[in-house]
Amino acid sequence: MTTVTLRPQPATAPQSAMQLRELIFGAACAAAVRATAKLGVADALGDEPATAEELAAALGVEPRPLRRLMRAVSCYGIFAETEDGRFVHTPMSRLLRDDDPNSLRFISLWCTEPWTWAAWPRLDEAVRSGGSVFHDLFGKGFFDYLHEDAHESAHVFNRAMTTSSMQSARDLVELLDMTGVSTVADIGGGQGHVVAGLLEKYPHMRGTLLDLPRVVEKADARLREGGPLADRAVIVGGDCREDIPVEADLYIIKNILEWDDDSTRRTLRNVMAAARPGARVVIIENIVDDTPSMKFTTSMDLLLLLNVGGAKHTKESLVTRMKEAGLTVGEIREVNPYLHAFECTVPS
Repeated sequence: MTTVTLRPQPATAPQSAMQLRELIFGAACAAAVRATAKLGVADALGDEPATAEELAAALGVEPRPLRRLMRAVSCYGIFAETEDGRFVHTPMSRLLRDDDPNSLRFISLWCTEPWTWAAWPRLDEAVRSGGSVFHDLFGKGFFDYLHEDAHESAHVFNRAMTTSSMQSARDLVELLDMTGVSTVADIGGGQGHVVAGLLEKYPHMRGTLLDLPRVVEKADARLREGGPLADRAVIVGGDCREDIPVEADLYIIKNILEWDDDSTRRTLRNVMAAARPGARVVIIENIVDDTPSMKFTTSMDLLLLLNVGGAKHTKESLVTRMKEAGLTVGEIREVNPYLHAFECTVPS
């Protein structure tokens, strides 16, 4: 690989005014990341340094605006510019590649979809009312709008959730202690990446995936008929807020207790009704306090307020909900910098 010398970056201005100016123009940064992801710049740049002109030719875009775009994102560590004016990858720019195992390309697109630009300016209204602004903006609820009116955005959402779920599933499978567990249920588990990973790792275990019918019909191919795990997997189409017709040694609930307090209480109540005494319940959530990822999780928290009126939890609020449901709360562990696992049991 060619050795390159990076151009020195400007010194960071410590003044409060400069810091606030940068925050005020945060929308420009988000838009620049989105444009970079949509154009596929990170995929076009290989291991060798390339000029903006070379990248523009590969992408079919104008070179001068592309150079301006790359200069902007390079300020944040997405690509770096060499002294001779070429660009090279950085750890962050590689995360915008489709082929990176930890790719954030579709997450970056999802969080900057067209509807977000209409919703963010109305955050003050959401703070005043305490509820979503989405219905006022688009005449219908968030998920109805996605599936009925914004098919491309729905596709981006599905890709983003799939890649995010696959990445967190790897971490979760490594974290969980499955001693004494012969049956596991993934409640609201999306396409079932967590339960599939567990069944692969533990060949004598059986698993159940429960989620809405339209979600589980696209379940991980390993779990579906003809898949290598199908004989040990059960796929159930249903709404965990209404009923959880599954008995298991371990119930996993990941990132579904954030829509509203009522649905959280109903889901936990249904787990308690389904689980036998002594069963384990592991609840995995992003939390908005006492973590290195607070800038990220608090931003997601505000986006939830805008689109569905939901909220991310603090440790205290989540533990309170669990105890209210009757669960015995045990250890709280970090899955990764963005997720925490709350170990609970159903009292005997």
